[in-house]
Amino acid sequence: MPYSAAIGERFYIGHFGGIIINANAVIGNNCNISQGVTIGVSGIKEKRGVPSIGNNVYIGANAVVVGKINIGDGAVIGANSLVTKDVVSNTTVLGVPAIKINDHNSSEYI
Repeated sequence: MPYSAAIGERFYIGHFGGIIINANAVIGNNCNISQGVTIGVSGIKEKRGVPSIGNNVYIGANAVVVGKINIGDGAVIGANSLVTKDVVSNTTVLGVPAIKINDHNSSEYI
């Protein structure tokens, strides 16, 4: 993990391996990520950038979160998902591309 990434307190990696975090990523407090997760740069022109991830976010195995997007507090990103758009707080997204599947938050995962 790059030292320049802004990572909050109590960051938890459940199973280390294959994790990529961009040097400009912002990750809030109490976040939990699994193996194979990518938090990276994507997009073109004014939409190019890296994610800003809120507090208490869970990111499942092999999920890819890229671009100048915001992941709201308490969000859940399901395993193997591709997230390229903002995720509303306290919701669960899943799929390629990721879509909202319910209003469950991350309280069971953190």
